[in-house]
Amino acid sequence: MKLIPGGEFLMGTDGDYGFPADGEGPAHAVELAPFHLDATCVTNGQFNDFVNATHYRTEAERFGWSFVFFGHLTPAQRAKSVRVRVAGSEWWCRVEGATWRHPEGPGSTIKKRWAHPVVQVSWRDASAYAAWAGKRLPTEAEWECAARGGLAQKKFPWGDDLEPGGRHAMNVWQGVFPSRNTEADGHSGTAPAQSYKPNAYGLYQMTGNVWEWCADWFDAGYYRVSPRANPAGPATGDRRVMRGGSYLCHASYCNRYRTDARSGNSPDSATTNLGFRCARSA
Repeated sequence: MKLIPGGEFLMGTDGDYGFPADGEGPAHAVELAPFHLDATCVTNGQFNDFVNATHYRTEAERFGWSFVFFGHLTPAQRAKSVRVRVAGSEWWCRVEGATWRHPEGPGSTIKKRWAHPVVQVSWRDASAYAAWAGKRLPTEAEWECAARGGLAQKKFPWGDDLEPGGRHAMNVWQGVFPSRNTEADGHSGTAPAQSYKPNAYGLYQMTGNVWEWCADWFDAGYYRVSPRANPAGPATGDRRVMRGGSYLCHASYCNRYRTDARSGNSPDSATTNLGFRCARSA
């Protein structure tokens, strides 16, 4: 874990490149107590240790299915899957037997992905792991403070350029979404958790690769009423905050691989591009 000094930082954005429905603004001052944050997302290897020690069964395992990006399915799997007909999300398929051990469904494996972020884990699964590890999920404010790495109002953990110096700095979609991924950054799915250059706090891949669960309930209007000191999100809600974007994000439709971008999902949801990292109060 890395020590994040806390203090005051400017959270959110007033920029016009975000999504009003997500409530990315207004930019507002937040004061945080110091805290520790995992340098990387929790990996398949780490989650495997948790499951071996506790015999925990994830929600996807109990449900018997989960969501998989159709571009990662075999033709036979696509024929058997039930496509989720949600406008703007036709690339997600319901796949029977998709779990953290078999992220793309039966026949897929994590044997060569022990160092990759664990996926197909719900918010409740992530919380259970964090409690077992003597940690917790970060608040949304902690996550953004850490992702910024001490930089003020920059889009990415390293600055404002998507590809600084013409080099890839994170794992996001390359090409035309969702039909063609050139894999110019070297990855079609998840990348190892300790990939690319860490930010100034020593944190790897705070943007791109996989979305990360935060502790807070999601509310698009929360920034307008949140307290200045150590905000922890609304008291209730129906979705939990996700941060950082993923390898499926592209400027043409998502553009949420930014330090100030936010989204939410139901606590029982699990997908092939959603993971987490843990925090601990200092």
